[in-house]
Amino acid sequence: MANSSKVKTIRKETLEFVALYHQLRGRAFTGNIALAKALNFNSPSSITEIIKSRQNIDIEKLKLFKELYKDYMLVRELPLSTEVPVEVPPKNKNTNGIPMYDIPPNGMEGYKQLNKMEPIGHISFPGIEDCDFALPVYGNAMHPYLENGCWAVLKVIPDKKILPGEVYYIEWGDYRMFKRLLEGDNIGEVIAHSDNTNELIGDQLKYAPFVIKLNEVKILCLVKNIIKRHHN
Repeated sequence: MANSSKVKTIRKETLEFVALYHQLRGRAFTGNIALAKALNFNSPSSITEIIKSRQNIDIEKLKLFKELYKDYMLVRELPLSTEVPVEVPPKNKNTNGIPMYDIPPNGMEGYKQLNKMEPIGHISFPGIEDCDFALPVYGNAMHPYLENGCWAVLKVIPDKKILPGEVYYIEWGDYRMFKRLLEGDNIGEVIAHSDNTNELIGDQLKYAPFVIKLNEVKILCLVKNIIKRHHN
């Protein structure tokens, strides 16, 4: 019978696998049966045990997983023909598109501050019509999914209902951050997970996962598209 308790130490390769699993499920593979067969597990229950942090994944299995589904792990980029226009729109004219706000990474106000700010530009392309605004990404906590300097196109989720495994912009406590949200052990709790599992401080993850109570989240926005800066 499977052990119902979590492992004492969740290794970084397991955290990386969990993040990629939620990101790719339904696109790269249909479910645990197909994934277990692809990774040569004896039973789909092995996948469940890893996802629920009851078992660590073998590093060779992670390498196989990333090799099999590498084509699905590419960050979505806009074609060059639809690169982001950053010019400031005329203030006396309504501009169609999603407003872009350059909020600095530090200092609180965040979402409330947007009503007092002028957007630095607007973006418009198919697939983001129902989005509300775009913000820049600072730091490497969500690398490689969100790179420092890219823009995240966001849709406000007023009822704070999450899709486990998706990436969100959240304002919580005195922080603003982008995190991949996973289901917590208790109702009303989520695990804020960072995709960057390569940076360590000593033997500890620099961006370790932590639990958040959803009723303490001030604003929750789903990342619906990512716009990378192109380097010449």
